[in-house]
Amino acid sequence: MHKIIISVKDLKKNYGNFSAVKGISFDVLEGEIFGLLGPNGAGKSTTLEIIETLRDKTSGKVILDNIDLDSDPDKIKKIIGVQLQTSGFYPGLNLTELIKLFGGLYNQPVNVGELLELVNLKDKAKSKYKELSGGQKQRFSIATTLINQPKIIFLDEPTTGLDPQARRNLWDLIKDIRNKGTTVIITTHYMDEAEQLCDRVAIMDEGKIIALDTPDKLIDELVATGFERPKVTKSANLEDVFIHLTGKDFRED
Repeated sequence: MHKIIISVKDLKKNYGNFSAVKGISFDVLEGEIFGLLGPNGAGKSTTLEIIETLRDKTSGKVILDNIDLDSDPDKIKKIIGVQLQTSGFYPGLNLTELIKLFGGLYNQPVNVGELLELVNLKDKAKSKYKELSGGQKQRFSIATTLINQPKIIFLDEPTTGLDPQARRNLWDLIKDIRNKGTTVIITTHYMDEAEQLCDRVAIMDEGKIIALDTPDKLIDELVATGFERPKVTKSANLEDVFIHLTGKDFRED
């Protein structure tokens, strides 16, 4: 039985009279890929920013790896990795320089070659960030979350804007990171991505969690209500056709 690595109890966040997060509770197990899903404005980002120590909560309890957010937020910062939005990188520095820079910020020695190899960018060590393709930038962004050897990483819509090959490659990378023992929290608007990657998902709407289970269980529950897709389901989709015809190899933009 995996232990609970994140525990959220009755979390609330108000902005004046507006309630963005309305008393939600959930646990994340060590070593799982946990998806936080929901439409824009559901409260996902606010919830994650509170857990990441980036935003103050109104009330509730958040514990990561037995560390209480209220009493020791600095200790929490040391065990998590947060994916930066791509604007957070100096475009004129090469990847080796950027990783050394982040390693310095974390006061952490980093094996640059090993880290770049993990995300399949070792051959780009001397390339500038601005010269990378979209998929390479996202892989590098994920590499930076791993610099402090965190127990938990947070990925916010990591495959938005990527082509199908780059997207599926990133799925493999995320699974690989989890298989090495890191817990992954992910947000995505792509339901096929959540279905492929996540061990469990929480679906949020209007500040509340309205469902939480494995993707399979949630699908089975819907089917049990008599729900049927209006269109006959085929045994492949257009993305499968695209990948089959063009191959799964990396492409540079």
